[in-house]
Amino acid sequence: MNKKEQYIPALHFHWLTPLYDPLLKWGMREDVFKRRLIDRAGIRPGDRVLDLGCGTGTLTLMIQRAQPGAKLVGLDGDPQVLAIAQEKARRAGMQITWDEGLADRLPYPAGSFDRVVSSLVIHHLAPEAKRRAMQEVLRVLRPGGTFHILDFGQPHGLMMRLASLLVSRFEPVRENLDGKLIAILEEADFNSVSESERFATIVGPLSLYRAAKPG
Repeated sequence: MNKKEQYIPALHFHWLTPLYDPLLKWGMREDVFKRRLIDRAGIRPGDRVLDLGCGTGTLTLMIQRAQPGAKLVGLDGDPQVLAIAQEKARRAGMQITWDEGLADRLPYPAGSFDRVVSSLVIHHLAPEAKRRAMQEVLRVLRPGGTFHILDFGQPHGLMMRLASLLVSRFEPVRENLDGKLIAILEEADFNSVSESERFATIVGPLSLYRAAKPG
């Protein structure tokens, strides 16, 4: 399967990309859940951090502001959103590396990163690509490094079940909604895998996950 067949833009269609930032900011409490992701990641000065599926770079820049001593790399498969991210970083005066690439074929040597973070990306991946991506993240993490995911999770309560029906019509999100992400991470040989926090949004339930590479 070629790159074009594998890649799904942030809002499923390229023509919706300009709506991505406003949707997350105003419709999904982006600042709240991304700040929680950053807090949970525990990034330290000197850490090398990969934002997997960085999109327009909002999370990447938030991490750089929160921990200026970290070395940030943003990776995405969509050159359109990478161009937006690069412009954001330029205006903010931040030196961040932006790479084009896919989650299941990371263009980095083994043991390149102390932390990998990912926000609203994993649910885009088909089941086979999702499992390859987990293996790739494990490969590029240093021993003892951690993977922090914010993505759709298992719905709890009637409202979140109803909201999940909408997103499931447009995304390969079923494994997330069925609560299988922890098992998929464990199958990839991560340890200390946990779901640490949940959020209710207008498009369904989000969860924070943490997984560690054995040290």
